[in-house]
Amino acid sequence: MNPIFDFFFGQYSDYETIDILLEVIAIIFGFLSVWYSKQNKVLVFPTGMISTIIFVYLLFKWELLGDMMINGYYFIMSVYGWYIWTRKTDDTHVTPISTTTVKEKKISGLIFLATLLFVFLVYKTFDKWTSWVAYVDTLTTAIFFVGMWLMARRKLENWLFWIVGDIISVPLYFYKGFTFTSLQYLMFTFIALFGYLAWKKNINKNLQTV
Repeated sequence: MNPIFDFFFGQYSDYETIDILLEVIAIIFGFLSVWYSKQNKVLVFPTGMISTIIFVYLLFKWELLGDMMINGYYFIMSVYGWYIWTRKTDDTHVTPISTTTVKEKKISGLIFLATLLFVFLVYKTFDKWTSWVAYVDTLTTAIFFVGMWLMARRKLENWLFWIVGDIISVPLYFYKGFTFTSLQYLMFTFIALFGYLAWKKNINKNLQTV
């Protein structure tokens, strides 16, 4: 086997073919979800829900509790976000893209701290607090929880949380042995950068037309 190929994908030799296929399918729908989010289209939620359902199954099987909780939370927030994005603020307009209010910043802080505590307790309960990976998992879970909540509410700053979380996740998932997922987060990082710029442009455009 090619040593370079073995370095990146050798860990999959012990995986069941169906699990590798499911991971690839989940990544494809995850990519579509982030792309639709950048485009400010509500399809971000149904595509994201398909991806998260698959990942919840796989991560439960692989005993990655923190990652599993992230995806379970994504599914719940996708239902909430789908409602917010399609809810009409009047007879013709749906919820617009906007910046985070002071109240929402405080709520974001509470979500971040509550998530840190919750994941710590879960890892402690299931005796998963065994390596530095658990600490990073706890941090990324909190970052992504806030990012998903802000995205569901169509807030510009959600992209900043995705960017930070994605950057951390690229080497983290590679270290865990999930090369495809690591590459997914690398793509997510670039999409999130362009997503932030696109949403900011949308806000500036709306301000100019008011």
